[in-house]
Amino acid sequence: MSKTIAINAGSSTVKFKLFDMPSEEVIAEGNLERIGLEIGHAKIKYGEDQVHEEDTPFADHEAAVEYLLHQLKNLGIVADYNEIDAVGHRIVAGGEFFKDSAVIDEDVMDKIDQLAEYAPLHDPAELQGIKAFKDVLPDAFAVAVFDTSFHADMPKMNALYSTPYEWYEKYGARKYGAHGTSHRYVAQRAAELLGRPLEDLKLITCHIGAGASITAIKNGKSYDTSMGFSPLAGVTMATRSGDVDPSMVNFVANKLGKNGDEMIDILNHQSGLLGISGVSSDMRDVEAAAKEGNERAELALEINVNRVIKYIGSYVAELGGVDAIVFTAGVGENDPNFRKQIADQLSFLGTGIDDEKNNVRGVERDISSDDATVKCLLIPTDEELMIVHDIERLRKAAK
Repeated sequence: MSKTIAINAGSSTVKFKLFDMPSEEVIAEGNLERIGLEIGHAKIKYGEDQVHEEDTPFADHEAAVEYLLHQLKNLGIVADYNEIDAVGHRIVAGGEFFKDSAVIDEDVMDKIDQLAEYAPLHDPAELQGIKAFKDVLPDAFAVAVFDTSFHADMPKMNALYSTPYEWYEKYGARKYGAHGTSHRYVAQRAAELLGRPLEDLKLITCHIGAGASITAIKNGKSYDTSMGFSPLAGVTMATRSGDVDPSMVNFVANKLGKNGDEMIDILNHQSGLLGISGVSSDMRDVEAAAKEGNERAELALEINVNRVIKYIGSYVAELGGVDAIVFTAGVGENDPNFRKQIADQLSFLGTGIDDEKNNVRGVERDISSDDATVKCLLIPTDEELMIVHDIERLRKAAK
């Protein structure tokens, strides 16, 4: 039986899932962390709750990939590397080059290299991962799946900023969005749960985790999304500010004596739930502090819900209504209280939550009350499975 591996490479990590095909059964998964540091860490789950875990150095992504493939064989997960006949790579930024996933060749790798300035922490590392797998598995069918491609065909009225048009023409300054693979997956699952064609639905998908984005989906396509030129824009996140007035950023920069790059770093890593609460970037910690009466933690939670409500409300107006609101990712899947707060504040639209159905974590289900006219759905995301589906779609097309 053939196997497909889905790879998600970060600046210092390689996460993976290995699928047996065509059953799509996950037979191994894990991550390699702290690549490039003195001591790295590897964790691979496989078999019947078996785990291989150790601290070991990874000089670079190539070394991490070589270690991973060696362990897949060493642990008996594969008998021969050639069993892995397809590799899918998640790539953050596809720019305007890639409006769909793509079979990897030299031209695709060149374009990913050119796009590095749009995602400097991710695209270069992901390209290293592609090359490392090419070296070890040169005959495997390789596909790049881009986070931005689902949003690439948004209407220009939603994709462009009200800035000089030449910025878009010359520099590609536009809204690219993110989490596209996740939004695409849960939208398809929502249509299946509702028993209706995706093209007939008006959906708002809420990918709420440490990074968070909300997408309006119309005619089966991304119509608008909360993240912008970078993943910094949109709703309040764990450590990211979401939308802010650039003039305020410049004002504070002058007060602090910081340059632009330093301010962007603060907005990315010291803001959001962490910045407001002063407690933690983790929703669970902030909720616990709020229950103990921490006013800043209470405020952080209020702001977090408020920004999500604002985006959903604006997207309902853009779509001319909504059939279902979908919750996914870390917070969306695992925080019943967050889901209920959102549904309760939108009850004027026809949303309603059944408390018993909602009292779950990470279980795919319709959590709506019986009288709800707008459905609320809990759908755990599976970006790796979406990557596998794209590989098979492109493999069939290539034959």
